[in-house]
Amino acid sequence: MKVLKFGGTSVGSADSILNVKSIVEAQSEPVVVVVSALGGITDQLIRTSRLAVAGDIAYQMAYAEMAQRHHAMIDAVIPAGAERDSLIRVTDSMLEELRSIYQGVYLIRDLSPKTQAAIVSYGERLSSHIVSTLINDSHCFDSREFIKTEVKGGRSLLASDITIQLIRKTWQKLPKVSVVPGFISTDANSGEVTNLGRGGSDYTASIIATALNASVLEIWTDVDGFMTADPRVISSAYVIPELSYVEAMELCNFGAKVVYPPTIYPVCIKNIPILIKNTFNPEAPGTIIKKEIATDGRAIKGISSIKGTTLITVSGLSMVGVIGVNRRIFTALADNGISVFMVSQASSENSTSIGVRDEDSDAACRVLDEEFAQEIASGAMFKMQAEGGLATVAIVGENMKHTPGIAGKLFGTLGRSGISVIACAQGASETNISFVVNEKYLRKTLNVIHDAFFLSEYQVLNLFLCGVGTVGASLIQQIGSQQEKLMREQGLKLNVVGLASSRKALFSRDGINLTDWRTQLDAAPESTTRHLRDEVIGMNIFNSVFVDCTASSDVSNLYRDFLEHNINVVAANKIAASSDYENYHELKQIAQRRGVKFLFETNVGAGLPIIRTINDLIHSGDKILRIEAVLSGTLNYIFSKLSADMPFSLIVKKAKQEGYSEPDPRIDLSGTDVIRKLVILTREAGYRIEKSDVEAHLFMPQAFFDSSIEEFWKNLPSLDADFEAQRKRLADDGKRWCFVAKYEDGKASVGLSEIPQSHPFYRLEGSNNIVLLTTERYREYPMLIQGYGAGASVTAAGVFADIMSIANI
Repeated sequence: MKVLKFGGTSVGSADSILNVKSIVEAQSEPVVVVVSALGGITDQLIRTSRLAVAGDIAYQMAYAEMAQRHHAMIDAVIPAGAERDSLIRVTDSMLEELRSIYQGVYLIRDLSPKTQAAIVSYGERLSSHIVSTLINDSHCFDSREFIKTEVKGGRSLLASDITIQLIRKTWQKLPKVSVVPGFISTDANSGEVTNLGRGGSDYTASIIATALNASVLEIWTDVDGFMTADPRVISSAYVIPELSYVEAMELCNFGAKVVYPPTIYPVCIKNIPILIKNTFNPEAPGTIIKKEIATDGRAIKGISSIKGTTLITVSGLSMVGVIGVNRRIFTALADNGISVFMVSQASSENSTSIGVRDEDSDAACRVLDEEFAQEIASGAMFKMQAEGGLATVAIVGENMKHTPGIAGKLFGTLGRSGISVIACAQGASETNISFVVNEKYLRKTLNVIHDAFFLSEYQVLNLFLCGVGTVGASLIQQIGSQQEKLMREQGLKLNVVGLASSRKALFSRDGINLTDWRTQLDAAPESTTRHLRDEVIGMNIFNSVFVDCTASSDVSNLYRDFLEHNINVVAANKIAASSDYENYHELKQIAQRRGVKFLFETNVGAGLPIIRTINDLIHSGDKILRIEAVLSGTLNYIFSKLSADMPFSLIVKKAKQEGYSEPDPRIDLSGTDVIRKLVILTREAGYRIEKSDVEAHLFMPQAFFDSSIEEFWKNLPSLDADFEAQRKRLADDGKRWCFVAKYEDGKASVGLSEIPQSHPFYRLEGSNNIVLLTTERYREYPMLIQGYGAGASVTAAGVFADIMSIANI
């Protein structure tokens, strides 16, 4: 036989209760069906009793709403006839009893525990009669007759022996379907109504399954099974197919509300499996909890958490080596009904930290201050210190005991994400590592752990994209076109959670739909750099990357704050990496210390792997001796296109029209951009250098840079004749111009160089870039890197590559 338990949501509506009927009637073997009260009724019974004891006449309306709900349920699911008439009489009789109790409470303004227990029992009593009438060939049993409790330590606890005897006596012969109200019980001595506490219907089902040696205990609820984490926090959480009894108990004790924790012990002793199923999706396989489970290779099975944690620290030098201090702590708390769910003690024994719920913190501090009043007065111990606003997280899995390094990986992952662990605990069984964090970091904590331990079916990178000009827009297009493929083939979800232009910003934790991103951004509110900073940091989102596709110094000034908050930074913006060396060095150091990445590959050579190659050479022990490069796609375009038919002034104008140059081409013609790029490469090669250290050899008179843009364009043709004469001379000598950046022996320079045909730079075409690296290993034959060095699409592709490197793909 089987025992099936249906929770409040399973019997909460007409549709769901009809699902219960279908599920039960499809069973081929005898079943005992344990039901909870209609969803929300237990809470409503308690609220109504509080209204009554407070003398609030509104209790009558609250009672009437409950009565109406039960009548509406009968009308919806029970067809007219004798059975329905009988059910209505039984229901009205119980509702009248309940009304009388409420009226008594209202009149005498007293609500004893005995009366409260009697009131809440009506929820299950009413629902069980409705379910029993609905299901064909079923018999309704009253659990008050066989679930017995006894008072221990001021609490009503299960009287196990007599309960087992009475259950077996009740079911000497099993009907096809037996319906039982869960939760409720009676005292074994007085016969007064008691209950098994919140979640007691699960416990009722477990007790019956144990007593009758059921083949399985099925818990039917509103989820598909135990999830790897709370799906409301982690969208990628998924159902765990199998759990051991120990794993399930650990998850339940730390907040997973799928099963009431005491439910597991009775069936575990008898080795009866528990199957978690979804009433609303009965075809789903669910989660099976049993003794022997198949290994899936994962060290941890699930993550659970408890919000509203207060950590109380008991400390004092007199605690060292003194026997009995912990006994006094836990005895004092237990005597006052205060539950402790986590303990952490330093090996020096001078402090013990205990985790309690926020609502118990004041009472716990008071009790312990009283217990150790003499020691506190003498200075041997300190007053209790309570730190609230915390959350407790547990990672659970029996495979942890066979896997070295789990704790190291856990705390390393948290540290790299900027999450501080306040206290931690692990038992010798190694099935649970529990730790306490600030509650504001709980969502981030759960996500980074879920991702790090491969519980997620895919990895997530959360992107903040700043700058939606040609490069930024191209990057958005590339990400949008690759999202589905990356998810399918690499298990990587690129989640764009923020978009910002110079005036507006759009944020969404769940991700922005990139198909109409520009329309959404145009409709977004106005934004400032400060607002951008506060929103990005304030979202406190895991695996986050800030991508800067602007040329703004204000935006680059935000990098330090982002890195300090463990946000990766990918920059197409050259300002930070070419700023004062101290600022550049500090940003690199912060990234290293915080375990995040500061990447700017596209600062030089757009999508060419120049910086990455230099880093690889340095990290492998090589030394860069000389850098020689053409780093301006704009200038190379101008000087490669220069000809008798294409004078200098015309080719400069064409470069602007075709998007190769800045709107003000003097930025390119001055060599300022090349100086920045050379500084960045030299620094990455391991040398300290400032922009002011670079010798700049201008090929145009300074007056062109000092004048207005209108005067610049007006006077530019005056240079054509001289440039043509020089070009012709070079052509006759078999040479050409290239604007070359050099670093060697501590000296850096940029300027026009006359390149002979034998040089690798001679045949450089269009907007291509080229870099020659002479190193200790590549001394005779320098390493050459060449390719497109300008253009929105290749620059965006380089930024995209940096993003992918953060995901290690």
